[in-house]
Amino acid sequence: MNPKVDAFVRGATRWQEEMERLRAIALDCGLSEELKWGKPCYTLNRGNVAIIQPFKEGCAFMFFKGELLNDPEGQLEKPGQNSQAARRVMFSSVDQVARMESHLRVFIAEAIEVERGGWKVQGKKDREPIPDELAEMFERVSGLKEAFEALTPGRKRAYILYFASAKQSKTRMTRIEKCVPRILDGRGLNG
Repeated sequence: MNPKVDAFVRGATRWQEEMERLRAIALDCGLSEELKWGKPCYTLNRGNVAIIQPFKEGCAFMFFKGELLNDPEGQLEKPGQNSQAARRVMFSSVDQVARMESHLRVFIAEAIEVERGGWKVQGKKDREPIPDELAEMFERVSGLKEAFEALTPGRKRAYILYFASAKQSKTRMTRIEKCVPRILDGRGLNG
């Protein structure tokens, strides 16, 4: 058990029991425990397998490569509409964790095999189109297009989805203008 995770769980204002139970299951399945992105993360040979995520409405156990897991009963859900690889199970009580434990152990065992096998999730090959407002900003701001193209595929996708989700052109342009310094610095939308 990792002392940093101990402190995280002790300091949590909600879902402590659920997190402790999920943690025990993950460790019992042979995963290593670390604190990554400020959350309890479970790894195999330094490869991320799963993470515990407390939210207001519940506590999630999320598999990084959940898309590759066999889920005939549809128990794993996408964490967001644009998620490609991750899948999670949400819990709002220790009883739910207990009822789901055998299924979680099967998912964890399969996720371990996925990690050992070095399997990769094949993301969408078609890139989201560049919003017109961003293309316009590429013309106006020197070096912006090059800086944007130098970002990782995930960072580029996050920016494009964020910009394109605005319904009005004015809002898209405002979002882009606020993000220009981050893009020029090579940083992602949230980090």
